[in-house]
Amino acid sequence: MAPSSYYEFKNRQPSTRSQRDEVMGPVVRQLWEDNFRVYGARKVWKAARRAGHDLGRDQVARLMRTAGIEGVRRTKRVRTTKPEAGVPRHPDLVGRDFTATAPNQLWVTDLTFVPTWAGIAYVCFIIDAYSRMIVGWRVASHMRTTMVLDAIEMARWSRGTTLTGLRCHSDAGSQFTSIRYGERLAEIGAVPSIGTVGDSYDNALAETVNGYYKAELIRGPAREGRPWKTVEDVEFATLSWVHWHNHDRLHGYLNDVPPTEFEETFYAQTRTDQPLVEIQ
Repeated sequence: MAPSSYYEFKNRQPSTRSQRDEVMGPVVRQLWEDNFRVYGARKVWKAARRAGHDLGRDQVARLMRTAGIEGVRRTKRVRTTKPEAGVPRHPDLVGRDFTATAPNQLWVTDLTFVPTWAGIAYVCFIIDAYSRMIVGWRVASHMRTTMVLDAIEMARWSRGTTLTGLRCHSDAGSQFTSIRYGERLAEIGAVPSIGTVGDSYDNALAETVNGYYKAELIRGPAREGRPWKTVEDVEFATLSWVHWHNHDRLHGYLNDVPPTEFEETFYAQTRTDQPLVEIQ
């Protein structure tokens, strides 16, 4: 290399792009860290825009590659619930249509499990199909019907004691075909719905949530390959994850806003659409 070329390179001022990368690189990493290390380039970009940072998607992807970080990838689901042969089942009131026009029209629920050193932790989520809000959940060391009833009680506390017209959809597991499960739903005005046996598409929404719960928390990057020690550890971590899921996680189905914000917008529009009553 010629001496003039060497000194020119040595004295060259950093480019505008490299200077901006030095500033925004830590911002991108922090957004990734703050969201359980699970966001890929698209959601980090969305989160950055929501936080007021003027970043392009390709720029975010480049900064993530430079930092050696990436989004989490889901793995194949393992089936947990098992149907009981010969037990009467509730009809399918959903027909694979997991859409709703308002909160508390359709809930979906399912079980999944997490291996720990102290035994298996079983997890039940109840999800509102309108906003993808997790309205009830339970972690237990067993998969008896009582854990599902506990999740319903949480949903009942958070959403109201009377929810007439609500459908609660599940698979044909014995927990969801039990008499007590049907009675508990009837207490809040809800009706149970069950998909066909052995068909994952008939409860696809609940299984989707279970899938990214496993990918983002249970086997997520923040775990760094460490096993779970106790059922209580899973429960405390799930509490934190559910709060993040409901209040901060960006959902593509909801136009990249969290479930709480999506529902707040719905209720605000509902109040705005109501006609004003003139006071004489």
